[in-house]
Parts: sequence; structure tokens; C-alpha cells
Amino acid sequence: MNVTVCQSCGMPLTTPAQFGTEADGSTTREYCIYCYKEGKFEQPGMSLEGMTEMCTAILKDEGMDEESARSMLRNQLPFLKRWRTNTTDQHAESLAENSTASANPGQVTTDHSFSTQPIRYVTLPGKRIAGVSARTTNAIEISGKGCIQGLWNNYFASEHLPAPEVVRYGCYTDYTDGITGEYTILVGHEVSPNESLPEGLDDILLPPATYAVFTSRKGPMAEVVGEAWGAVWAWDKQSDRTFTGDFELYDERSLNPESVQVDIYIAVRQSR
Repeated sequence: MNVTVCQSCGMPLTTPAQFGTEADGSTTREYCIYCYKEGKFEQPGMSLEGMTEMCTAILKDEGMDEESARSMLRNQLPFLKRWRTNTTDQHAESLAENSTASANPGQVTTDHSFSTQPIRYVTLPGKRIAGVSARTTNAIEISGKGCIQGLWNNYFASEHLPAPEVVRYGCYTDYTDGITGEYTILVGHEVSPNESLPEGLDDILLPPATYAVFTSRKGPMAEVVGEAWGAVWAWDKQSDRTFTGDFELYDERSLNPESVQVDIYIAVRQSR
């Protein structure tokens, strides 16, 4: 599914009518028509903070909770092409250093500079994940009325949890329309293909796939997961995504909620 976002305001671009235009009248998929027209930005003097406040007001008018909208935009916009800095564009070398440092659970870094590109690509066999699930959309989640936090709470309240050190997953499957439509979110852990599940647990099957892997910085979970998804949404290769199943991976680096590092696996086409 060939869906991208405006590299100025973050609006999903799903139809040609939303595309900006170059000076010669041709269209561009990098920017929306509201931000970029005839080869120029419509608000050339706009600052990142100004764009954040303008988009917050628009989303608020559309019914979104103001603070949720502002928080989402502050996570996403700095990684878009118009606003990226040399610091934000550092390659994954700094991520590798952070990953090594994660062996020290008490060490917390406040460095916000991580790559807006995947740090690696991996091909994995299929997985069966068991846990608790629900249907939702990105619009619902960023409105402040979402279900994802509640699912995590319900999962950890379950009587059927594996040991604390077992890897946990936040899985996103059964997409109806890429980043704009409904999807299933399941919070859980990996189980064997033939394992019987206790009552109250759902399961999903992630097919074998190639993934682009994004890794967050270390920090409070509420901050770093949102930042990492901001990098995913701002990624310039959205057309590579297959939407066959994506997941967040929480391993030993996530045991301390104030010093979390998470990997996000985005399913992509195999012909790389």
C-alpha cells in the first residue's frame, strides 16, 4: 500500500489531490498541497513550534484532545524532512552505542538524536503471539480515547503470564487501510504453534517477513515509544511497507520503565 505522510505537517497522503506541486506544475509526494505549492512552502517563515501549534489547533477542531494532539506532533514533526537537523539525522552508530550501554539498567541517556532510518533489515520466520487484543485506529489512539494503554494494563493483570524476563510484544495486524484505517493491536508474548491457550487470551500469527528495524533511544517508556513511531511515520520509504504485521519488541532493555529501549519491526517488501 503506497501511503506516505507530508514531510512538513505529517498529514497522511492517500490521494493525488493532496499532493503538493513543483514550480513546473508536477506533483510531489513529499509534501501536501496545503504546505507546498508551485515549488515553495506556503508559510516559508514557519517554525517547527509554529507548525506544531497550527496543526494542534486543526486536530482540536476535528475533535482530538488538545494535549494528545500536541504530544503526538512533538514526537512526529521533528523527524520530518522539513524540520530535520544534522543532529536528528545521525546514523545508527549512536544507536549501537546506546544498545551496548543498555547492559547497565541504571544508565539513562537524554540524547534525543537517533536515526530516522532503520538501523537494520532482518528476515524472520513466522511467530504466534498470545495475549489480549482489540481493534482501533491511529486517529482514536491519538485522540486520548484509545485502548492500547488499557490492553497493556489488562495483560499484566492476567494470571497467565510468563516470567518477567520473557520478551513482550505489541503487535499490529489486520490493517484495513494502512496507517489511516483500522488494525488489530495485540499485547502479549510468543507461544508455540500448537500450545493450548487459557481462556481469555487471544492469539495472532505473524507471517514470515522481512522487517525494517527502528530502535528508540533510552528513556521513559511514554516518551521513547512515541518518538520511535514518529520516526517510522516520517520514514521516506512508506511505499516499502506491506502491512502484513508489525510489532514492538520489549526485552531485557525494557525492565526499568524509566530507562526503556524498544525495537519496532516494520514489515517491508523482500526485494531489497
